[in-house]
Amino acid sequence: MIASFRDAVRLPDLRKRVFFTLFVLLVYRLGTHIPMPGVDTEALARLFKEGGVLGFLDLFAGGALSRFSIFSLGVVPYINSSIVMQLLVIIFPALERLQKEGEEGRRKILQYTRYGAVVFALLQALGLSYWASSVGVVREASVLSRMAMVVTITAGSMALMWLGELIGDHGIGNGVSLIIFAGIVARIPAALVSTISLLRVGELSLLSLLLALVILVAVIAGVIVVQEGQRRLPVQYAKRVVGRRVYGGQSTFIPLRVNQAGVIPIIFASSVMLFPSTLARFLPGDLAASVNAWLSPSSVLYMSVYAVLVVFFTFFYTAVVFNPDEIAENMKKYGGFILGIRPGKPTAEYIEKVLSRVTFGGGVFLALIAILPNVVDSLLGVHTFYLGGTAVLIVVGVALDTVHQIEAQLLLRHYDGILKRRGKELFKF
Repeated sequence: MIASFRDAVRLPDLRKRVFFTLFVLLVYRLGTHIPMPGVDTEALARLFKEGGVLGFLDLFAGGALSRFSIFSLGVVPYINSSIVMQLLVIIFPALERLQKEGEEGRRKILQYTRYGAVVFALLQALGLSYWASSVGVVREASVLSRMAMVVTITAGSMALMWLGELIGDHGIGNGVSLIIFAGIVARIPAALVSTISLLRVGELSLLSLLLALVILVAVIAGVIVVQEGQRRLPVQYAKRVVGRRVYGGQSTFIPLRVNQAGVIPIIFASSVMLFPSTLARFLPGDLAASVNAWLSPSSVLYMSVYAVLVVFFTFFYTAVVFNPDEIAENMKKYGGFILGIRPGKPTAEYIEKVLSRVTFGGGVFLALIAILPNVVDSLLGVHTFYLGGTAVLIVVGVALDTVHQIEAQLLLRHYDGILKRRGKELFKF
């Protein structure tokens, strides 16, 4: 990873992309420290000390929610809109045809997603303002101040969406994922300081901390294995004679990744689990408290639904980005075939069968890793150890994806350093 970043900085155009990405993330971190006017910071701090779903919401906001800043919603509205739009593309044939029209169609789908993000941001900002007034966090609860709060929070969420798209166009990596990544990583120093403080006063035992560290290392190793794991289907291409030249005859493979969807299932599932708690803020006090208790990250109901959603979105996103029928058709067109499988529809069915098995294993593993920290927190009481489960999946997944994109850019430019490293790796293999 360090070598890839060092190589990227040596090339002028990639260096500009890397520095631009870092600059945008710095702007995002500065925005999380700009608070809304008229907020009682002491009352807000007392609420977040209770933990529960508020702490989980704040994890994805990068600490912006606990400060009630202009970026309190983070990129959650945009993610919710993306989920809904991808579901609508599958349901409505008109949207599916639009998506297949190429760059112009995808641009229209993206525009619809932005409109949906505005709607989600307005709804969630309204719920956030209502909740802040009901719990006494805002000093002035007038209609005008609440409207100003809704507009400001919505504008902040749309600004983050724009910053994420800027990273995708002019930077390196997935902008939305990198924003979430930066928010999680920024909280690590404070989490470590808090953990050390608990260890000094005796509220956290050294044995519990060591066990948590061992589990953390195992989780990181497992996530890397799953993210990089592949099932390779061998493909043989028949020889074709075109004029005086002979084409084909070589062997290759189709790489079926264990986690084809990357970190997207975790982000989607987490966003879906956060949305009901946002709607619960419109309910009366006792009913809202009951809903929040049911949806607490430590509850059995939350962990069960969260695990199911992770598996579902793993299959869902894999089906969106990977089309066995298209791959089988292209193989048949160019004379490719899998040994023992007839070209055409039987090949597509075989690829889909293998992909389903691989994806199921990857989805179940991701679900287990996602709920593991909640179990560890309940058993060991390591509540300040934020970098676990969902956070690890996002941090490791985004880091690996960003490094792969940098290496792809270096290979595209035929950079000698990355080519030599790849050659050494193949030689060792």
